[in-house]
Parts: sequence; C-alpha cells; structure tokens
Amino acid sequence: MSPLLAQVEIRDRSTDTCVSDNGLCPGWIADNFDRYVDPFFQHVLLTVVAVAIGFLIACTLAVIAYRRRWLINPVTQVTGVLYTIPSIAAFFLLLPITGRGFLTATVALVSYVLLIIFRNVLTGLDNVPDETKDAGRGMGLTDRQLLWRVELPLALPEIMAGLRIAITTTVGLATLAFFAGAGGLGEQIFADITFKSNVVTAGGLAVLLAAVLDGAVLLVQRAITPWTRAAASR
Repeated sequence: MSPLLAQVEIRDRSTDTCVSDNGLCPGWIADNFDRYVDPFFQHVLLTVVAVAIGFLIACTLAVIAYRRRWLINPVTQVTGVLYTIPSIAAFFLLLPITGRGFLTATVALVSYVLLIIFRNVLTGLDNVPDETKDAGRGMGLTDRQLLWRVELPLALPEIMAGLRIAITTTVGLATLAFFAGAGGLGEQIFADITFKSNVVTAGGLAVLLAAVLDGAVLLVQRAITPWTRAAASR
C-alpha cells in the first residue's frame, strides 16, 4: 500500500513544464527533499545492521576455518550458494518464513555479505608471512595470542577491503528491500521511476551513502593500520 501512496504523492506535481515533462527539476527537488529523509535513514539502518551481523558471522567462520582447514570448502560452498540467489527471489522466498518487514530484508542482505567477508578474512590470515608467525612463537606466544596479536592485525588490510566491498554491495542491494516491505530508497525510486528528478534524488542519495560509508571504513583502516602508511611512504 505504501508504494502506491508514495506514487500518488510524488505525482502530485505543479503545472511546471519541467515537472510535467518528467525532467530533472532542481526546484522540485529542493521543495520535496524532505520526503527522502526517512527512506534514507531506513536505508542506512538496513545497510549498517546487515553488514555488522554479516561481518561478525563471516569473521567467526573464517577464524574457525583458518584453524580447521577442512571447513573452508563447505563454508565457501554454502555462502557461495547464498550469494548466487537473485536478491528479489531471496526476499520472496523468505516472506512465508519471516514475514514482511525489516527482518526479512536483513536476513537476505546478510546472506550476500558472508562470502565476501569470509574470503577476505581467510585471504588476509593466509597472507601473514610464515617468518612473522615463527617469530611470534619464538617469543612464547600461544596460538590464541598469535592470532589476536599478530595474525589478525596483519590481516586487517584485506579484512577492511572485504568490508568496503560488502558495504557498497549492500547499499545497492538494499534498494530492493522494499519488495520485502522494509522501505528504503528503493521504494522512492520505484514509486515514480519515470520521473528523472525522483530517480536522480533517491539514486544519488544511495550513491552518496555508499561513498560516505566506504570513506569512513577507509579512514578507520588507516587509523588502525599505521604500519601500512609507513611502508607505502618508503
């Protein structure tokens, strides 16, 4: 019902030529920008929650699989299957189980995050030099201490790279979350997809969100991995 109401609301336009021609109208955008605020924050919430949950699950699985190598193939295959399910199909498949709303959208979005982060965490851990690990063991570190003090810190560049990919991917997929009744900017886009001002505003906000979140993760990465900056400056 809400997409229909939104469509009626958006089509309530003036007789301005630009608007009646479905053009790109700065005046209309300025006057109607407030209608995009709530969908924008719904989109932020969907993205952040899905990526956070997916990151925790994928990191845990990757750390376990790093120690128990036989788990790598099963986890990769399962997460790979989840990743290949078309997003709209995933939303509709979950509807009979979790119903319409935020939960259905979150479960679907989390499933797309798992493979990306799992692979990057595992790659980062595998790329830690053997001599570095041997030096840690020579200093008396246990396997657990070696993991937390040496391996995971050195794997952070690959881990954060995976997180950045997961975030931008999720922002894009979240535009389809309105099919699950979770709102977001996609609902605004599809409410009147022929009106350029509407599509550019809602789509532009989604692009801006992806860029801001990606930049934030990059800043965090630089703050927690100062040794990479030192190495790059040499």
